[in-house]
Amino acid sequence: MSAADTTPDELKAILAAAATAATEWALRSAAERAAALTAVADALDAAATKLVPIAQEETFLAAGRLTGELKRTTFQLRLFAELLTDGGYLDARIDHADDAWPMGARPDIRRVLEPLGPVLVFAASNFPFAFSVMGGDSCSALAAGCSVVLKAHPGHPRLSAAVGRIAADALRAAGAPEGLLQLIYGTETGRDALLDPRIKAGAFTGSIAGGRALFDLATSRPEPIPFYGELGSVNPVFVTEAAAAGRGAEIVAEFVASYTLGAGQFCTKPGILLVPADSGMVEELSSAARPEAARLLNDRIHSGYLASLSGLLEHDAVDSLGATEGAFDAPPAPALTTTTASALLADPEGLITECFGPSALVATYRTDDELLAVARVLNGQLTATIQGEESDAVAPELVRLLAKKAGRVLWNQWPTGVSVTYAQQHGGPYPATTAPTSTSVGTAGITRFLRPVAYQGLPAHLLPAAVRDDNPLGVPQRVNGKLAGQ
Repeated sequence: MSAADTTPDELKAILAAAATAATEWALRSAAERAAALTAVADALDAAATKLVPIAQEETFLAAGRLTGELKRTTFQLRLFAELLTDGGYLDARIDHADDAWPMGARPDIRRVLEPLGPVLVFAASNFPFAFSVMGGDSCSALAAGCSVVLKAHPGHPRLSAAVGRIAADALRAAGAPEGLLQLIYGTETGRDALLDPRIKAGAFTGSIAGGRALFDLATSRPEPIPFYGELGSVNPVFVTEAAAAGRGAEIVAEFVASYTLGAGQFCTKPGILLVPADSGMVEELSSAARPEAARLLNDRIHSGYLASLSGLLEHDAVDSLGATEGAFDAPPAPALTTTTASALLADPEGLITECFGPSALVATYRTDDELLAVARVLNGQLTATIQGEESDAVAPELVRLLAKKAGRVLWNQWPTGVSVTYAQQHGGPYPATTAPTSTSVGTAGITRFLRPVAYQGLPAHLLPAAVRDDNPLGVPQRVNGKLAGQ
């Protein structure tokens, strides 16, 4: 059952309420915002037995996966609440006036991060809790002091409505202003909202085509705004000769488990595996056991997956690898295809491309130089993985190259699984994202929805509390270039 599209009059009222709420919310203390986020987490946890069955019905994901995803979502809310109580996210800086400053007399300047205003978040399909109504973008925007207008994903409209009601009720009960979190429905409605001057930032998780179209809209406005789009990634895995020789069978088993996890519907799915041509790993992969077929999230994703897989198999340099029975059925059985590194180098645009679903491309290489050449032709990625040994002579250069191409470089681990932490980076150069300097997972995501403001020469009582000399909030301050207390 689909939700009715939000009407133009409804959208007008929603955006007006979001603008009013943003103004009020930005003035609330960090402690108040933290309490509200915790209240939402508590409410969602209490409603788990109601929400998970709805998510199952709409997405066909297993109850265990959804339960874990909801737990991740509420953990993230509480982690951001802790971040707010610390205050370090404000990056408070104070330069006192200094007549002897080497560049000439320095005025008194105080810099702090402040909320952008109403944020438009486009929910994703593949994580109905963690990247949807109360996912990372909504969580970090609310923590930053912004209001959120959430464009619900058509793949789980009933779940979106239920989560939206629970979260809005919890925010209201915690004393948050009305209109702080609101949902809208419909593709055109989302575009119209993005173009409205009251919206000050956009966030999106989805396809390259959809994300790029929205990015172009956001930057073509009379007042361009930041647009944080997570678009597409093949997340290549590079297996060195030493790693293949020492633990090839183990790597094969782990790779199959990773690329088929969630029926291959993770943005961090390892979509290309590079292995030594004479290692025997292709033969092991050909005969490796694969999980049973699993239904994809919706018909649109299923048809898109089949079209991508068909197009790949039509390429002259690509063949099927191992069992092919059921690869084009509904649900589709996991598939593998094979090619060579030289083919990747000859046609990177045609072969190094995301296929969202349970398939991956295995490419054989003959020399370390060829392996490095593939790393050089990669476009932007969310992740890049090395399965190697510490003694590998190729490792230092490979790490250096991959760090230029990906937001997260892994060593002897697998990219499916993005932990919510302080140091996490979930982003990367285009087309992985439209904003490679930011992350959509982890506490650093809060900076997406903040902007720096410097106050020069203001009397103390007019300054934000975070940059006053008496530091009434007790936040970390960098005073005259040094962290206070050091």
